[in-house]
Amino acid sequence: MVNRFTSVSTALTVKVVGIICILSFFVDFLILLLPFQPTDRGWQINLATALVDRGIVPLVGLGLLFAGHWIDSADAGSDRPQGVDLRFPALILSSILGLMFLLIFPLHLNNVNQAKTQTVNRIIQEADQAENQLNNRLSQLQAQLNTEQGKAQLEQLRSQTKAQFTELLSDEQRYKQALESAQVPPAIKDLLKKAKTDPQALDKAIEQQTDIQTLRTQQLSQIRQRRDETEKQAKDSAWKSGLRIGISSLLLSIGYIIIGWTGLRSRGALQGGKPKATAR
Repeated sequence: MVNRFTSVSTALTVKVVGIICILSFFVDFLILLLPFQPTDRGWQINLATALVDRGIVPLVGLGLLFAGHWIDSADAGSDRPQGVDLRFPALILSSILGLMFLLIFPLHLNNVNQAKTQTVNRIIQEADQAENQLNNRLSQLQAQLNTEQGKAQLEQLRSQTKAQFTELLSDEQRYKQALESAQVPPAIKDLLKKAKTDPQALDKAIEQQTDIQTLRTQQLSQIRQRRDETEKQAKDSAWKSGLRIGISSLLLSIGYIIIGWTGLRSRGALQGGKPKATAR
């Protein structure tokens, strides 16, 4: 009597947990559909990612549901009612989920690839705009420096900068503090070390830092480096997302299709009825 009660309780518990797993997936699915934006590529990518990440939940639910029915079948000799047989609807559901995840695989890869192309094009466009703005700004600055007033201001700026560095280099205590300070950029520290032994290095560095062509080259290099890094990050992110979600979706599809179609075939649903009798 105790064993029979335990069997009934175990089968019911396993079935309930399995059904809850399946229902929770569909509740999440309905929530993820909101707001419904089927034409938005970003919405499609996020939906596919969320579904695949949760795709194992109904698979576990189906396993628990079939385990519960197996426990019931092991106790089939008892006179207790077996309850509603949910195996056939579960097999249909498994086949539908398998088809859904099979369709997600190519659709997600296509969406991720198109989103990556758009992102890369946007990054390149923004970098081109930044370069144009830089060239325009430096051209205006070059025109100002070509005037007598501009040349005088540039020489004054160079003299002030050299005086500040010279004063720092002449004070040994401040010089050591600057080298040990974390707030001083490494490039400035290198310049201080060179200028300590070679005063002409200071004049050369100041002239380069206030030269328009040098500034253009440095800032263009920074813009293009940021563009290349951002473009690489976008491509890597798209590649990882497509690979992870694509393979996971394909594996889920295989699992659901095997469970659904194998189960339906064993029940004769895919063979048009009862198997034919063999001739004697």
